[in-house]
Amino acid sequence: MRVIICGAGQVGYSIASYLAREENDVTIIDLQPKLIAQINDELDVHGMVGHAASPEVLEAAGAANADMIVAVTHLDEVNMVACQVAHSLFSVPKKIARVREQGYLQPAWSNLFSRAHMPIDLIISPEVAVAEAINQRLRMPGTMNIIPLAEGEVYLAGVICNEDCPILYTQIRQFSELFPGLPIEVSLVLRGNEILIPDYDDQLEEGDEVYFFTDKEHLSRALSVFGHEEKKARHICIMGGGNIGLYLAKLIKEEHRKVQIKIIENNAARAHQLSEELPDVTVINGDGLQREILEEVNIGATETLIAVTNDDETNILGSLLAKQHGCERVITLVNKPTYTSLVTSLGIDAVVTPRATTVSSIMQHVRRGRVKGVHTLRDSVAEVLEAEVSDTATIANKTISEIDLQDELDIGCIVRDGEFMLPAQDLKILPGDHVIVLAKAGHAREMEQFFTVQVDLF
Repeated sequence: MRVIICGAGQVGYSIASYLAREENDVTIIDLQPKLIAQINDELDVHGMVGHAASPEVLEAAGAANADMIVAVTHLDEVNMVACQVAHSLFSVPKKIARVREQGYLQPAWSNLFSRAHMPIDLIISPEVAVAEAINQRLRMPGTMNIIPLAEGEVYLAGVICNEDCPILYTQIRQFSELFPGLPIEVSLVLRGNEILIPDYDDQLEEGDEVYFFTDKEHLSRALSVFGHEEKKARHICIMGGGNIGLYLAKLIKEEHRKVQIKIIENNAARAHQLSEELPDVTVINGDGLQREILEEVNIGATETLIAVTNDDETNILGSLLAKQHGCERVITLVNKPTYTSLVTSLGIDAVVTPRATTVSSIMQHVRRGRVKGVHTLRDSVAEVLEAEVSDTATIANKTISEIDLQDELDIGCIVRDGEFMLPAQDLKILPGDHVIVLAKAGHAREMEQFFTVQVDLF
């Protein structure tokens, strides 16, 4: 597959890294020579310095033979024009653009991105993706991360094992005896700087970040097994009234009408705008790091604080201060990868990373054959792949015990005709099954080889 990526920032770099590992022909374009030099040094891709929407630059990048263009520069207009040029001049089949400005995405202008006008196949809005990821965590309190799979029949949940976790220092193989009828497959454990795919003799320790698969019917019970029985929040404070905060407030109001929302916004003009756009939300103009502002929003009686300002340090400090003042739970937006592993050790309940969220959203649409979805976990320490087994797949008609599973891979579950099945050693995988596999970062190729897929964009 030949792919052109416009923009060599964090998102563009991550997408290029993933596609290059899968032996795709990737060209990445950016105006900054320093970023292109880094890309050329670190990845097996072709980096070009140039303007991403320029016909000459796109032609030099091989647009005439490209299968896909992914435009993720920092400018919405450049992303949109790059896709338009790729379509009009080079007939690139698949076009994906990141668009931040919500004005472009209003329902009234939905026809803008139609084939007759600006033909973009997929619009990714980071603010919308992040807000929806946070809302998913609000639906399932106690989770660090929650990913619906198999059309919502299966969930991959990430939780922290606190000191009151009932199954600390218990062998994983004993879970089925202790909790009969509860289907759980523990597939990944993050312990300090270690990334573990555990076997059934391993035990969970205090502070572990654990990712497990279960079906939707047993998710609440599974969370309680890990010591998480938090109730859904009825009083929520959002620190930061930017696009994410605004869209999140609207999402919460639409889905949870009885929830009381307060927004802290430091910019007076923006706070005034929010108060007009959100008449049912209390908007407070001030610095969320100041004690008097936290007291004004009654942070001690707030069940969940969501820190989504544009500054990582403000989000982290605001979350810690809220906890110190009695807030039950904090969800924190963190952009810098170096902070991601740090904040969980500080007592922050859930971390959302815009880069990882955006990359996951895009990769779900870069499908290969029967692969139905690709998700990244915790800043790409691991990847989850969901695929349908074809008649000729390597694993078709084999039992789990007959599959050569490396230490870096784990079959999380199988969904057959809507039924959730744990990966028992004697279970035979059949054509038509949906198999969900987890792999440590860098091992997605081995994971996809299970399904012997050919590149197929649709």
